[in-house]
Amino acid sequence: MKPKYQIIVEDIKSKILSGDYNVGEQIPTELAMQKKYNVSRHTVRKAVMELSTEGYLRSEKGSGTYVTNQFRSPVISNKKTIGVITTYISDYIFPSIIRGIESRLNEDNYSLLLASTNNDVEQEKKALEMMLSYGVDGLIVEPTKSNLYNPNIAYYLSFKEQDVPFIMINAYYEELDVPFLCLDDVQSSYLATKELISKGHTQIGLISKTDDLQGKYRMKGYIKALGEAKLRFIPDHVFSYDTETKPDLSKNLKEFLSKNKDALTALVCYNDEVGLEVANVCKQLNISIPDSLSIIGQDNSYIAKNANIKLTTLTHPQEKMGRDAADWVIKKLQGKKDLPNETFYQPKLIEGETVKELKVPH
Repeated sequence: MKPKYQIIVEDIKSKILSGDYNVGEQIPTELAMQKKYNVSRHTVRKAVMELSTEGYLRSEKGSGTYVTNQFRSPVISNKKTIGVITTYISDYIFPSIIRGIESRLNEDNYSLLLASTNNDVEQEKKALEMMLSYGVDGLIVEPTKSNLYNPNIAYYLSFKEQDVPFIMINAYYEELDVPFLCLDDVQSSYLATKELISKGHTQIGLISKTDDLQGKYRMKGYIKALGEAKLRFIPDHVFSYDTETKPDLSKNLKEFLSKNKDALTALVCYNDEVGLEVANVCKQLNISIPDSLSIIGQDNSYIAKNANIKLTTLTHPQEKMGRDAADWVIKKLQGKKDLPNETFYQPKLIEGETVKELKVPH
């Protein structure tokens, strides 16, 4: 358990970094903090002393304690630093995105400060606080649980108030008016579903992730393609999961596929990772791919390229997206105007061996 003074330190730090307490503003009195945190005067003083040492507060005798901005990390070199926050770092498409960012930053001698959130808002909060206290010059963010309300919006507004340029990749927060670079996720799922329909499939299911914006838009593309083909949308043919239930994906997919074995001939998968998980589960259930079930992934990730089954998938501009995001921030810092506020990359189908053409009876 954290010491009581540490809880006060973290709370006040958060309030300063998120803009609840502004520079120059007086913080509550010792007595008010004793009551608020239900602690002794000694504990409050210990917390204030630590925050003063770290440069967040300064005390004026007989007047009170005020917020200061001396906490920003001193600039060690003339290099500008760009912060990068992604949901994950070492798996799936993220190494390629980061490689793209790094290659562009190196060209202009920028440093990179990297953090990941594991798609957890509490970890996103810590990453944002780190970036604010370090005083990064710009920021590239992949949003955390982008389809849900985000409690860290105040931190993003702090960056805006401080004129720190930032851009979002892969998704964005709908509550914020921010520039972003995204794959056209509606089009990605639309093309996947259309491909299956063109091969004679009419009983097509979907595996969707509900807490990320990509999941919402990929479902939209699936529904759009079904509607155009005059095929009925059947809720029971949609399997949903989120970050919390992802560890049980294999078990839950087994249940879903067993139940819908005779009802489905094809599946549009949220991404390649899920597509390969479906392939594994089908192996366990003796469901032959593509003879009994056709599947399409999305994102053309390195795991799809290196799998023992050649997954039909759709492109994602991983490295280019990273380069473009870094380029946008660099140009913004150089004072360039009229930079695009939103960019959608168009996906293309990559044929593999996981889709079978059904013979349509005449």
